[in-house]
Amino acid sequence: MVNSATSSTTVTLHYGVLPADGSRPEYTVLSKADPVTGEFNSRNYGSEPKTVVIENVRGKEESVSLDTTGFQFFKQASKLTPDSFTNEDTIKTQYYSESVELIKKLTGATRVEIFDHTIRHRGPVDNSKEDRPRKYQPVAQAHVDQSSSAAVARVHRHLPAADVPKLLEKRFQIINLWRPIEYPAYDWPLALCDYRSVDPKKDVFDIAFIYPDREGQTYGVTYNENHKWKYLRGMTPEEFVLIKCFDSVQDGSVAVFTPHTGFEDPTTPPEALPRQSIEIRTLVFYD
Repeated sequence: MVNSATSSTTVTLHYGVLPADGSRPEYTVLSKADPVTGEFNSRNYGSEPKTVVIENVRGKEESVSLDTTGFQFFKQASKLTPDSFTNEDTIKTQYYSESVELIKKLTGATRVEIFDHTIRHRGPVDNSKEDRPRKYQPVAQAHVDQSSSAAVARVHRHLPAADVPKLLEKRFQIINLWRPIEYPAYDWPLALCDYRSVDPKKDVFDIAFIYPDREGQTYGVTYNENHKWKYLRGMTPEEFVLIKCFDSVQDGSVAVFTPHTGFEDPTTPPEALPRQSIEIRTLVFYD
């Protein structure tokens, strides 16, 4: 393998571009493949490639944290075997409970609720099937999973109505836990943008995420030459990253969100296997 201590890599990242006609940016998730395009989604906003330098923080993991940069790396292996990640019931019982306790321990949170997860296997997808393919690919465009309004809506959607008012009185966050499965993620790793280099008023825009039965909202990310991108090269299954997607504390004292994206790393060794990863999304509350 190539030395994981490589200091940085120059890559192409894809940023969002607002619709030229001034319309509301929308991403529509289809229940079946479009009969013309074969795609399972459509969008009305654009994308532009930009050349950026991504710093490898291997050996400098302490230089990032949830409240400064918006993300933080840790090392603790899951109790699950690689084969266990093919079983949805095992993930939702064993991995969910394991992750809840881990996030509580690392953040000091008093309540953590997981609302979904995604497993990604990079590789070919058969879009000829009628149902949506289960093999999700790495996302290749800079984004933030939840807008501020969508974060509050998540609390209302996933928790008992009687609990919501009290929970929203205090600090809460949305934090994703991302880790590779089975082998190191040299292939299509995850890039994360240091929140301190982001202009939160100018660098993101709302995207309506339209499902067949509901509507959510994410942030697209526009290019800013000041953005500082980082990654942990060759992340192993024993390593994971907490990614802050929302924080109700928005007085400038802490990072509020983390733009992130998968990317094609030119330093990926030729023998590296296609990336496999799991990402869980959690609501995090504090007393």
